[in-house]
Amino acid sequence: MVYKLTFSCDEVEDFRRVYEADSDATFLELHQAILQSVHYADDQMTSFYMCNDRWEKGQEVTLVEMGSNFEYDNMVMESTRLSDLLEERGQRMIYVFDPLYERYFFGCVSDILPGMCDGVVCVESKGIAPQQLQTEDSIDTKNKGGQNDWEMDDDFYGDSQYDDGDLDLEGYQDLSFDDGSMF
Repeated sequence: MVYKLTFSCDEVEDFRRVYEADSDATFLELHQAILQSVHYADDQMTSFYMCNDRWEKGQEVTLVEMGSNFEYDNMVMESTRLSDLLEERGQRMIYVFDPLYERYFFGCVSDILPGMCDGVVCVESKGIAPQQLQTEDSIDTKNKGGQNDWEMDDDFYGDSQYDDGDLDLEGYQDLSFDDGSMF
């Protein structure tokens, strides 16, 4: 069987990659095909997650052996075939390409075709992929013209409405920090 897998990203409106993958291909082969088609370096601890219809994460397939999760088996890309987890058209998965900021591509089994193909091949490439790794600088520039949220609102914590009279001192008169009564 040949899986037709479509990946998109909510960060880039017109981004899409479509792959044809033999059912005997591994998740490592899919991982490598994705990296090659989006021109990303192969230096991150990426993962695939099988998802339900609401994109909630289920079974994880990791790049390297990780600690065991009680709910799911520990699966590694190199030894996990696509046919081990992909069963039907419409099945969803995510591919985490930036693990630090949990950024990912949304994937879907768009079709299952009879026949065979050689490994995993990108058959459609549309749009430019987002930057592989998010940095604090790139996050700051996404906030309203590059300004941080706390710079946008001088009264973020309500300090302009603070009144010393609002503080209830009842029960605190006997506390003294000088005599060690706190400890």
